[in-house]
Amino acid sequence: MSNKNTRARESTNAIERIYITMRHLFNRGFYKPMGVSGETLRNALLQLRPEIYGSIAEEKAELNGLIYVLERLPEGIEECRFINLTSDEGYGAAHFKAIVPPKRRRNCFRIDHEQMNVEITRGRSDIYDILTHLTFLFIESHKILKRVYLEDSQKTTRDWTKFSEAIVKGKLTVAERETALIHMSNFLGRSFLEVSEMHKKLATKAQPERFLKVIYWLGNLAIEEETTGEKRTITFSPLLRERLGHHIHGEKWANAIKESLIKQDLLGRPLHIISANMHSVMNALFARKALGKAFEKSSDLAIYEALSAAENESLRAQVTEFAAAHGMTFIPDQSGTNIDTQIFDLAKAAGQSHFLPAFKDPAKAPVIFVMDYAFGEQAYETMDELLKPYKVNRKTPLFLDVHSISIMGKAGILEGGKGDLMIPNAHIFEGSADNYPFKNQLCAADFEGHDLLVLEGAMISVLGTSLQNKDILTYFHESTWNVIGLEMEGVHYQKAIQSASRVRRSIREDVEVNYAYYASDNPLETGSTLASGGLGTTGVKPTYLITEKILTQILNN
Repeated sequence: MSNKNTRARESTNAIERIYITMRHLFNRGFYKPMGVSGETLRNALLQLRPEIYGSIAEEKAELNGLIYVLERLPEGIEECRFINLTSDEGYGAAHFKAIVPPKRRRNCFRIDHEQMNVEITRGRSDIYDILTHLTFLFIESHKILKRVYLEDSQKTTRDWTKFSEAIVKGKLTVAERETALIHMSNFLGRSFLEVSEMHKKLATKAQPERFLKVIYWLGNLAIEEETTGEKRTITFSPLLRERLGHHIHGEKWANAIKESLIKQDLLGRPLHIISANMHSVMNALFARKALGKAFEKSSDLAIYEALSAAENESLRAQVTEFAAAHGMTFIPDQSGTNIDTQIFDLAKAAGQSHFLPAFKDPAKAPVIFVMDYAFGEQAYETMDELLKPYKVNRKTPLFLDVHSISIMGKAGILEGGKGDLMIPNAHIFEGSADNYPFKNQLCAADFEGHDLLVLEGAMISVLGTSLQNKDILTYFHESTWNVIGLEMEGVHYQKAIQSASRVRRSIREDVEVNYAYYASDNPLETGSTLASGGLGTTGVKPTYLITEKILTQILNN
């Protein structure tokens, strides 16, 4: 057996141990991450050495991984000794202000100076995601402890003492900040240049010294754990343990959508479901008409790039207003799923887009339903509930006339670079041999001539993007599985579609499916992982190319 295959098997075993341990800790109700109960989780993550966490298994601090994690956890969580994972239990109705991480749609509440509550409304994938990131944080905090705490004398090093004095002082001059960064670089095992760059990346107007404070609190709580024995604790609320897996939020979300369709007399019309973002379908349909003469000589791509620019909020508002006047209904989420939706009545939009013909019978014109991205296992909960028949006051069930379901989004590519395309023909569930082949109505030929690499093959639905390493992904790519990329929702969507169309018969058996992804990263290339940063404008072209192909597919049929 090759060393590469041995390492891949070790990594697979480590992932399995991580998820078994997480389920056990969840059922137990609490654990101490740096205590005996958290040891299996720590050791498995260190053995796995995910690409996204870079140098987690080395003595030096991992800085890019730290930024990736901080963007997905609530601000201030590094200061908290007690972290509670809860269901939606009404904290938003109290005086607490919700803290929403920049890269994850989840509500978090700072209860007091040492406790953070994190609402879990998106299923087990949300729990896996948070616990993995917290385990990384705690491992990094104990790296700091080992470098600054002297067990023999039970004192801290001079670097830590001087660094702490600067943090306590508050507002720093340039000289004081740079001195603090030099002390910090010594115990992080990183150069002054590296820590200075990280300081700039994390600085905000409200918190110009955020990087310094994050490192201080990670080290400070680790030192307190060592000297006082007071370990940090993660708990799972009884209500969360009771509700998880029962589709409570998904059912409420789906019912709100069906009620809106009934209210608009759209339930009997041909329905096309698209899982995408909240702007690409709307912009593809209406942007050119909405923006008028200002962009009449611009290409479609130039219009989409202008709409994607952060400073062009007024242009985006103009398109949204135009869309709302021509058949678009926006339904903000009230269920806790954090998935907003849009309904497009194409009978009202006819003539307002170069995509749309005049329909001979407006009463039979298609309706497009767009749902924002689900997260991991949440994809099954939401799609499963959406495709169920709707019972009004327990009378005769009303069935949706679903003609097509399209899934688009970002994924990791295993050959190519950011912005390249993946067209799957099967989804494989990581950690098992479960596979879901399907007839994809899209193919590589649909995307030729656009200077993008287009791959066709199977895709793997992973339990968490933060738990992938080169050994596992290389095995999947080079073996007979012929895996071209990885994402988190494909298996869960397809499982719901197949059960609704072939087992429950709640939608037509010949429902068409369109899957297409564009690459957000290549985890097999150093410097191209998710921790290396976002797509920027690189993602505009593939996003709208996929969107336009899906719309063309819908209207042709």
